[in-house]
Amino acid sequence: MKKMKLAVPTDVIERRIYLIRDQKVMLDFDLALLYHVKTKELNKSIKRNITRFPHDFMFRLNTIEVQSLRFQIGTSKIGRGGRRYLPYAFSEQGVAMLSSVLRSETAVQINIAIMRAFVRLRQLLATHKELADKLMAHERKLKDHDEDIRSLFDDLHQLLDPPAKTRAPIGFQPPDVL
Repeated sequence: MKKMKLAVPTDVIERRIYLIRDQKVMLDFDLALLYHVKTKELNKSIKRNITRFPHDFMFRLNTIEVQSLRFQIGTSKIGRGGRRYLPYAFSEQGVAMLSSVLRSETAVQINIAIMRAFVRLRQLLATHKELADKLMAHERKLKDHDEDIRSLFDDLHQLLDPPAKTRAPIGFQPPDVL
């Protein structure tokens, strides 16, 4: 039996990873699309194995989150051919658990690609945090340098433009005649 190689570009997967409730998650309809199954079938498989998906692996979005996503990804309005139920969001661990629920070769290959995408995003975020920290350190250093340079210029101005000294005139001064 020949192993099937699915070519799903990492950037396609990364665009389907959202930040919801301070977690990187994927939505059930995006996962169904990647796994080549219907969303309804995916959710049925999950419900048959619900004990494998605790609340930190999978949660249902609320209406406010769905509204926010609707503006971001352009899903249809409820009541106009859209979904009747709120979508599920899967954390990285939940997506990993899907491979044990969906037992096809496609699911295994897609799951590997998704895990690589999560790892790549984690690395990118770590890199961005390091860069942001370095930038803040340079800004602080530049601020200190600005203050030092300003002080140096103030001192130079005082040396170049010394204040006029008032001295008593030298020599004989005739008295004022009235």
